[in-house]
Amino acid sequence: MQGTPETTTGTAAYTPTDRTIPTRSAQKASYDRDLVHAILDEGYVCHLGFVRDGAPVVLPTLYGRVGETLYVHGSTGSRPLRMTGQADPGLPVCLTVTHVDGLVLARSAFHHSINYRSVVVHGIAYDVTDPQEKLTALDALVDHVVPGRAADSRPANKKELAATAVIRLDLNEVSAKTRTGGVNEEPEDLTLPHWAGVLPLRKGYDAPLPEADLAPGIELPDYLAVP
Repeated sequence: MQGTPETTTGTAAYTPTDRTIPTRSAQKASYDRDLVHAILDEGYVCHLGFVRDGAPVVLPTLYGRVGETLYVHGSTGSRPLRMTGQADPGLPVCLTVTHVDGLVLARSAFHHSINYRSVVVHGIAYDVTDPQEKLTALDALVDHVVPGRAADSRPANKKELAATAVIRLDLNEVSAKTRTGGVNEEPEDLTLPHWAGVLPLRKGYDAPLPEADLAPGIELPDYLAVP
């Protein structure tokens, strides 16, 4: 399952499956394609789950999206990437991305919660062997962290490419799940003498810290400017 991925996206929703329909709080689930893409594109780290020697393994790693495909890279010696290349037709995986948007503090301990956005992707991960697709994937991984950075850095050389493995996971069996809003309280708890509400969380950036050995005349790129 190789070749340059399709980069166009549609607005149709993903089709729910037994694995993507929650058994609890199903009303929080969404299969909206634009919502799934937005959650994925805002994140940096995913958790990649698979089974090794009969036991579950979950690893945090960077990822990048190109259209309806996610890419994960790593050393050719890493277990999941090595297993993907050896598996036929590929390695069954589950990939997740989560954002925490707020801490929901209720009057009762039971009703404490968080506001969040998450995506779960089930599927078969394939080893990327096509050279052009591999280059496309690596650029996407760099640009996912800092948009515009791939064109503003040295591409991987032959030695680096040989030491790097890339796997692809197509967005077919996908769901998003979110929670927004305030506290859900029991009516009898409303008069309790405890503060209740939401503590919002936000992502921010400090000023970039340049390396001391930068060549003279290299200025901070516009894409790194902090508002």
